[in-house]
Amino acid sequence: MEFPPLNYLAILVAALAAFFIGFMWHGPVFGKVWLKLMNISEKEIEKGKKEMAGKMPVYMISAFLQQVVVASAIALLVSATGVTAAVDGALLAFVCWLGFIATTLLNGVLWEKRTVPLYLFNIAYHFVSLVVITLIVTLWI
Repeated sequence: MEFPPLNYLAILVAALAAFFIGFMWHGPVFGKVWLKLMNISEKEIEKGKKEMAGKMPVYMISAFLQQVVVASAIALLVSATGVTAAVDGALLAFVCWLGFIATTLLNGVLWEKRTVPLYLFNIAYHFVSLVVITLIVTLWI
């Protein structure tokens, strides 16, 4: 099987956009909601800040690389399916989200005692992120 050529700049920009969305979603925009859904207390937040201080660069780089992998996989799917229109890109994102993310994260509710509100919070974030990634790699000219 031969892989189609990919637009690496589009992949990089899509990964940066998704990384930024994740930062905003779990920070300034919905951070307090997320912490409440995770049942993390103020005391735990302060303790976590101290424990993670030196590890944060590694976590941030890892999170960005994760987005590069997702953007690369989506770029391959976009190329392989011949998607070129925004509506088709959004539909592809929806199918990937429903088929791989929403269903996989449901296991957290079924088997790991995660709450439905946390599940909905997480899948909403992944949906927005995946649509943005897909639209960027689809529409990049």
